[in-house]
Amino acid sequence: MEPESITSYLPILIQILLALVMGFGILFVSHLFGQRSRGNQFKDAPYECGLNPAGKSQSRFAVKFYVTAMLFILFDIEVVFMIPWVLVFRDFIASSLPILMPMAVFLGILVIGLIYELKKGAIEWEG
Repeated sequence: MEPESITSYLPILIQILLALVMGFGILFVSHLFGQRSRGNQFKDAPYECGLNPAGKSQSRFAVKFYVTAMLFILFDIEVVFMIPWVLVFRDFIASSLPILMPMAVFLGILVIGLIYELKKGAIEWEG
């Protein structure tokens, strides 16, 4: 085996160099012209569609929004696990092999979690 020459690695080195130059270039231009640049009264002022901003710039969200988002992610992941499972094991399901039990346990745990959340009132908006 003969040793690899530097010319065989040249495209990779060029790509790494371009990535570094672009990354640092974007950071430099952002620092130079960005909103936080010093001495520019227009850049330091908040902007809201051509009007002076009204109210607080950072409003607080209720915890219910976060709980709802987490529950959505939980049950969205359920579907993400079920669809590939069905596609991979469709031959076993058609043959009525006992492959449904692990998915039944998985769904059972999720249903128990959903019932627990309903009893705790996590989905209710009032209260």
